[in-house]
Amino acid sequence: MHVRSSSTPASDHPRSPAAQFATTDRLSDYWRFYWAVAEAQIGRWLPTTPSRLLDLSGPDFQGTPRAVAAGHDVVTLLPSVDAAVRRPLTLVNGRAVVPPRPSRRGRLRHVVGDSALLRSFADASFDGVIADNRVLSRHLATEASMAEVARVLRPGGRALFCVDSVVLGMALLAEQDYWPELSHAPSADVLLVPWPDGSITRCFTAEQLTEMVAEAGLELEWVKPRTVLSASTVEMMLDRDPRSMSRLVEMELHAAESDDYVGVHLIASVVKRG
Repeated sequence: MHVRSSSTPASDHPRSPAAQFATTDRLSDYWRFYWAVAEAQIGRWLPTTPSRLLDLSGPDFQGTPRAVAAGHDVVTLLPSVDAAVRRPLTLVNGRAVVPPRPSRRGRLRHVVGDSALLRSFADASFDGVIADNRVLSRHLATEASMAEVARVLRPGGRALFCVDSVVLGMALLAEQDYWPELSHAPSADVLLVPWPDGSITRCFTAEQLTEMVAEAGLELEWVKPRTVLSASTVEMMLDRDPRSMSRLVEMELHAAESDDYVGVHLIASVVKRG
């Protein structure tokens, strides 16, 4: 699923799905590409007017600084008081287009809380919710988390989700020799996948994500893979031309609509009709 270029010491040892996606090595070519695409997608999704946003994606999510720079007030939920906010990665060979400088810079506020239970926030208190960085896949009772997102959204508000796909789940099951479970995975109503580190993730098809959104009283705007280009393709192209990062990102953003059996992560945009 992931092959390093022949110029690297590990050229004869492709990394497994778990090794590739369990830890996001932000300095690797693929992950620099992945987060550049994610940042560009966030930039396209953000409201056009200054808004109040709730970010559930964790302290290392790179979309938050972009939202603040675009003039939005962002409340970021942290899992603990000592959670460190990491500086966003700056790409050496290009990055997503920076939005025009707004008339005002947004404000960033950190709040400690549980991203699954948003009890600290009143009903209809946010214009938008960002649940990126696979946060909903780590909430195994995702329906309850989705209902909380719907509760805190104002009528007309929008939310952006990123979850693990069945593609990733099946790769992990195969890697760990869970063959009976793998045979039932495509038709399972709920697919919970163990990771080698002992954690569990919940994986989705586009249809399952669409149904869950509707059950929460939200309306799906679109759902698609976060990336269509494979890790091996990205690293091969960057190995040939290290300056091609921005072209790869643009290629991804203009990729034709693909079904959910392409990417390891799915992203979806929803709206709360009022």
